[in-house]
Amino acid sequence: MSRRMRAIGACAAAIAASFADGAGAESKRAPLPPQYVDECGSCHVAYPARMLDAASWQAVLAGLDQHFEVDASLDPETLAALRVYLEGNARQKPTSAAGEPLLRITETRWFRGEHDEVPKRLRQGPEAVRPADCTACHRTAEEGSFSERNLRLPKRGEIR
Repeated sequence: MSRRMRAIGACAAAIAASFADGAGAESKRAPLPPQYVDECGSCHVAYPARMLDAASWQAVLAGLDQHFEVDASLDPETLAALRVYLEGNARQKPTSAAGEPLLRITETRWFRGEHDEVPKRLRQGPEAVRPADCTACHRTAEEGSFSERNLRLPKRGEIR
């Protein structure tokens, strides 16, 4: 087999793997619903639904009255609309630990694997970036895109 054919085969395999669970597949990214961005994006990045499975989103929505120590309760109509979006676009692979749904994207095996190369200075000490502060490195996180093409690690002294 020629070098070019091996390269094409490797590229095809990589693309297929990226679509396997939808966690990072840019082409599967659809615009985030405005109502979701308005409600959830008013306090933090409106995380794409593909970052948690349906069971995790159900648990998040069930606990909005104590959403990470904040009352983020929603009226029933808004809650129903967000539930349809989140569960309908959720990650297919489970995001659970010890049989319990994870509530934090930053605790998923996928997230930890994607961020295992983050320099130590950005994980610990005075320049540490909170793991949930996606916009510190991902310039297009607010649009729901976490592509490495738009990744920019903060330089020394840039951390707020």
